[in-house]
Amino acid sequence: MSVVIRDVLEHELDSIVAINNAAGPTILPLDAARVRWFYDCACYFRVAEVDGHLAGFLLGLDRNTDYTSANYLWFRERYEEFLYIDRIVIARPYRGLGLGRIFYADVTSFAEVRVPLLACEVFLEPHDDVSLLFHATNGFQEVGQQVMPVIERRVSMQGKNLPSFAFVRDTYLNAGERRLPDVPWLADRAHALPEPPRAAGGA
Repeated sequence: MSVVIRDVLEHELDSIVAINNAAGPTILPLDAARVRWFYDCACYFRVAEVDGHLAGFLLGLDRNTDYTSANYLWFRERYEEFLYIDRIVIARPYRGLGLGRIFYADVTSFAEVRVPLLACEVFLEPHDDVSLLFHATNGFQEVGQQVMPVIERRVSMQGKNLPSFAFVRDTYLNAGERRLPDVPWLADRAHALPEPPRAAGGA
């Protein structure tokens, strides 16, 4: 079995919508406009290929994204720097292959040279013991709870401290050229957009 984790390609967005919306009730639906917005704005948007077939994806956003998700805003109100995992979805035929752990290793590697915290949420209604155990064994801890507006489902807000970031910040981001070394595995997404400009007067 060959597994490749790579940035999503534009022509794959329709397939991303299909995989997301076939995932079941624990994954909120996406439409074409929203997935296009993620393509343009997410700092992390990668897919898993298994033997050449699209098998899943993971979306991550930093705190400078103009995103209105209640769970994302919960973290932005409390933390100065973080990478928020908006969703991870594995297509049904490819579940049980360990792709979730591969994705989380990859997103951790991406995040730990940029921010001190990796953040996400896990549904408590319905209670998802598999997801809670998955996150706990990947180093996450509950940092709070909230009830999501509109759908009125309680979620556990989860955070994973990234201790490597202190070294990266002090050695590279706050010293010398104030940037990471110019190598492919440290590069930002080519399609990630900067924070949108603010109106004059700080409105």
